[in-house]
Amino acid sequence: MGDMERRTVVTPNALAVTLTRDSCRLRARETVTVLIMEDEIPTIPDFSEDAPPLAGVRVLDLTHVIAGPFGTTMLADLGAEVVKVEKPGSGDDLRSTGRYPDREEHEDLFNANNRSKKSITVDLKQAEGRALCQRLAAIADVVVENFAPGTAARLGMGWDYLKSLNPRLVYCSLSGFGQTGPYSNRPALDILVQAMTGLMSVTGTPDGPPLKAGAPLGDVISGMMASYAILGALYAVKREGVGRYIDVSMQGSLLAALGPRMGQALHAGVAARRIGNENPMRVPSHAYLTADGHWLTIQVNSQRHWAPFCRALEHEAWVDDPRFATMRTRAENRILLNGLVTERFGERPLAEWSDRLESERVPYAPILDYAEAVSDPQIQHRGQILELYHATSGKVRVVGPGWQMSGAQAEASAPPILGQHNENVLCDWLGLDEGEIRALAGVLRETVENE
Repeated sequence: MGDMERRTVVTPNALAVTLTRDSCRLRARETVTVLIMEDEIPTIPDFSEDAPPLAGVRVLDLTHVIAGPFGTTMLADLGAEVVKVEKPGSGDDLRSTGRYPDREEHEDLFNANNRSKKSITVDLKQAEGRALCQRLAAIADVVVENFAPGTAARLGMGWDYLKSLNPRLVYCSLSGFGQTGPYSNRPALDILVQAMTGLMSVTGTPDGPPLKAGAPLGDVISGMMASYAILGALYAVKREGVGRYIDVSMQGSLLAALGPRMGQALHAGVAARRIGNENPMRVPSHAYLTADGHWLTIQVNSQRHWAPFCRALEHEAWVDDPRFATMRTRAENRILLNGLVTERFGERPLAEWSDRLESERVPYAPILDYAEAVSDPQIQHRGQILELYHATSGKVRVVGPGWQMSGAQAEASAPPILGQHNENVLCDWLGLDEGEIRALAGVLRETVENE
């Protein structure tokens, strides 16, 4: 180490880790001494106009399944280098969950949520594996984890310890109910969070049971909240030079997303009720079956849409009918009006109704399934369905981000094979040579050749 300035942190019950510019070695001792060269403490680079927004930002991703990986994928979409740490041999649970008929050899669920990442395999049950991850965290800009509360700390990967190694670290914990509080130790799944935020109470028909949404909204929205908070924390670190800790709750994230519809509960103390596909204030607003068996949905969103809607359905007499002439009277007579509209839509095919409604600029949409949605002309025009070449699955298609941005952008890459980037990451991040990497085989295990 010579005469170079260094910072030393000593804690019990771990391994000694020495970080230098050229190589890193592990040495077992009774106490841990973490030596970090001052010029190796990570800093967020100054972005140039020729680089993606998060170019140079290193993210150590300890997350699995949907919520955490969705958030880290958003960071990868912006150009961050995301290194996903997985269990040797099996990896993220989604690699083996719910494989589709005739697709048993492909990790489609995993691939849908993990593009543009690197995968390394590290056994965190071994002290040497934990020490290796600590070395990576010491030079990362961001660490994200979604273990059960307290697990990361027990693995030596908690915020309190890692911030002593890396004072500029942005650390995000994502869990079902947060790291503290009466529910913090409860297991959480998307359906449970939908139940506890009120979403299920307003989903379904008035005479039916509460229903969950048909997609994992709690998972996805909490991942989005995590990436949103991480971006703010990165900006603060660049400004202040001090790391930030982020505690993201799935329950809190979904509740925040539902906030714009909670004014009635917050101010009047009244719980919204289930009304199926209808709108409590706007009529007609429903799903309707057309003559050729397709479904569409329309909403007369304001009074200015009422006359055009009546013209589209060739029922202009409804415009001034006192039962339907205003938003209030339409709401009072919703059952009658919906019956008439349902009958009318059943008389002609979807294509004809689409032409008529579009020509009158009435808010409408065909109800598409997932296969139809990804093939929609507008989605194709924006290039949101990405085709990537995967080393074992060949061409894979994934849904890219919903935004477009001027300037340099990150080029999407295929989801990683388990352990695909062991050698690449350990060499690039830690400066290890082939021999040093081979010496770590006991904690890496079942690696694959780097691409």
